[in-house]
Amino acid sequence: MRLKISHTTEYLYDEPVPYSLQRLRLTPVDGPGQKVINWSITVDGAKIEAGYADQFGNRVELVSTEGTEHMIRIVASGEVETHDRAGVFGPHQGFCPLWLFLRETALTKPGKLIRELARSLKGDSELAKMHALMETLHETVAYTPGTTGTETTAEQALEAKTGVCQDHTHIFISAARVLDIPARYISGYLLMEGTTEQAATHAWAEVHLPGLGWVGFDASNKICPNDSYVRVASGLCYRDCAPVSGMRLGPAGENLKVSLTVAAGQRQSQSQNGQEQSQTQA
Repeated sequence: MRLKISHTTEYLYDEPVPYSLQRLRLTPVDGPGQKVINWSITVDGAKIEAGYADQFGNRVELVSTEGTEHMIRIVASGEVETHDRAGVFGPHQGFCPLWLFLRETALTKPGKLIRELARSLKGDSELAKMHALMETLHETVAYTPGTTGTETTAEQALEAKTGVCQDHTHIFISAARVLDIPARYISGYLLMEGTTEQAATHAWAEVHLPGLGWVGFDASNKICPNDSYVRVASGLCYRDCAPVSGMRLGPAGENLKVSLTVAAGQRQSQSQNGQEQSQTQA
């Protein structure tokens, strides 16, 4: 299936910003299950200083502004052809060793609740336990926008039993690592059923399993990613994959506006679409 994506991020300031530097992870790359037909990033009110691939293989642009700007507008858009691989991304690649994906972060550090969750999972294989984990999270952690933020930890979200896909993903990753299964955070785009307009990007987890390699699990929608998904970035947690992150100098107040559309062309194979709108917070 061919997906057409347009993602606009606007920062509006109530006074000039002396200096800011932002890191953009907004560019998908070719890989198993997807081919980038065309893609571009345009920036108004700032300039792109450099572009590079980070340690996880993500495409990154550095954007700076200096002087009298009151607004920064970033538009990422293009088309990606996707294929349904039933969630299987495949063998591990890149410079990071697999053991790195067992490392906890501040957002994925397991507490009592996550350790209990991991020990309670039933199944005769690691794959079966990961499916059980996905189903359990979908049923017990309600998708409720506005109840958590980008600094909410996996343990806090599980205790509250509410959150968005970022929280589902952090809990999933944390529980998998308790079981000594390498796990990573994936950010990207999801075609929603019945709508093209969305509030933000999407997130899901991948775990590395014997004989399969990396396999994706979207607990927010209780589905392994199919051709409705476009991968953009991967890492240990949200902080490695945030669409836009950075720093700025000065006291200016900030207002963030995000608009996103994901539309489908002709479907290449039949697959199930996600049932809920789930999102990360840019």
